Amino acid sequence: MDRIQAMQLFVRVSEYGSFTRAADAMRISRPAASITIQQLEDRLGTRLLSRTTRHVELTPDGLAYYERCQRLLSDLEEADTLFRQADAPPHGQLRVKVPGRLGRRVLLPALPEFLTRYPEIDLELDMLDRPLDLIHAGIDCALRIGAPCDDRLMDRPIGLLAQGNYASPRYLSRYGTPREPADLSRHLAVRYLQPATGKVREWEYLENGECRTLVLQGPVTVNHIDAYIDCARAGLGLIQVPVHDVADYLDSGELVEILPRWRAAPLPLSLCYSYRRHLSRRIQAFASWIEELFAPRLRALATPALATSSPTPAPVLR
Repeated sequence: MDRIQAMQLFVRVSEYGSFTRAADAMRISRPAASITIQQLEDRLGTRLLSRTTRHVELTPDGLAYYERCQRLLSDLEEADTLFRQADAPPHGQLRVKVPGRLGRRVLLPALPEFLTRYPEIDLELDMLDRPLDLIHAGIDCALRIGAPCDDRLMDRPIGLLAQGNYASPRYLSRYGTPREPADLSRHLAVRYLQPATGKVREWEYLENGECRTLVLQGPVTVNHIDAYIDCARAGLGLIQVPVHDVADYLDSGELVEILPRWRAAPLPLSLCYSYRRHLSRRIQAFASWIEELFAPRLRALATPALATSSPTPAPVLR
């Protein structure tokens, strides 16, 4: 195996944390992969990977070499496509991180159209809702809700996701319906532990264009959006989520909107990617398709509408 292939294998092992998965991706045997990495370490005169029976992790030297390999391989890919015809279709592997619920509701049903349009792109989706360093994980781009990208990443705005306040009819029949934020002190909320921060999310609402927060008590705390919504459906408390997350339950009557005049601010939806990969035609194709997919589902002027004093129907992703 030549140096470039050895670098590619090393990057795969680093990202997958597994010799077996990396070997499968490179279509070589696991023993061959292990020997290649050993030869690479011998040539460099340092240990790149710390191996255990269950996992593989980068050493400090391995991390430095991984970042250099990423840059070199990215530059090599761009050089290989420098003289490719402008109308040639994008091709190759594209690794994308997508919020699980948004991916299942909106992205996956539309994927056949994307893959028909770009048949030479091999798409790999990460839909686990967990914090992830995109660069070190080898993710090409990520559809992100809310949190801004860090300074190592480019941020391509897609639109705004309207949020709403919801409860089940069972809960409201027992505790009554709050009519204004002051009523919330007498109510229970399902507490959502944010995976990125490890902190319980405060209840938010817009009043006269300003964001205000409350700390509500509740009987249960969860760290997954599906569990958060299911707790509300079971009558355990109030929740705040993007409208698209509960569209089906609003249609069925399992959940109803409350406090429509005091919604939380809409959440920005963006596509993030490494500035070193911004010339990738695969990412450009995916970004354009994402914008096209979400355009009819998002309303650009959501913030002014939600800040008004009268109820305004929120846009729903279908």
